Amino acid sequence: MPERPGLHSFTPHAEHFSPFGLPVMDMIEWVLLLLVIGTVLLAWKYFSLRMTLERKAASLFEEWKAKRMESEVNERAGHLHREWALREEARVRRDAIEMSGAVLKGKVTEHLTPYFPEFSYDPRDARFLGTPVDLIVFEGLSAGSLERITFLEVKTGKTGALTQRERQVRVCVEKGLVRYEVLHLGKDA
Repeated sequence: MPERPGLHSFTPHAEHFSPFGLPVMDMIEWVLLLLVIGTVLLAWKYFSLRMTLERKAASLFEEWKAKRMESEVNERAGHLHREWALREEARVRRDAIEMSGAVLKGKVTEHLTPYFPEFSYDPRDARFLGTPVDLIVFEGLSAGSLERITFLEVKTGKTGALTQRERQVRVCVEKGLVRYEVLHLGKDA
């Protein structure tokens, strides 16, 4: 091709063509080095973020697991408490029925004691008091000759234990701390 006047022929040589004044091969090495450094930095940042995210996820999972376990424990405890309460309520009801039956039986027996064969006094001499002693027996009163006054406590249960009040009455009677008084009320009474 013939050269035109005023135009120079331009043939780039690899070692002379560079926008920064570096040879092209040196520039490629720098670009590759920068790409490797950039890739390493990106990889480091990626793994750093990934580790942070994994730690956060593990922390959130442990928190969720703890709440879930606490919730399950509370639910199980509530369930066990309800079961126990139902069992105990049934037992308490049975015991109350048995106790009320036993108490009722005892009260009826206390009233009817003077008519039982085991009662060694004249039933007409017995007066029901109920508390703190069950009966007061005026021995011989119905026959016209009072010989003695007896405080009588009737026990029907398995144990014949006296209550504290019953023991106090017994002690007073045994010590002779008993008296007789007449109370005169006013005219209007």
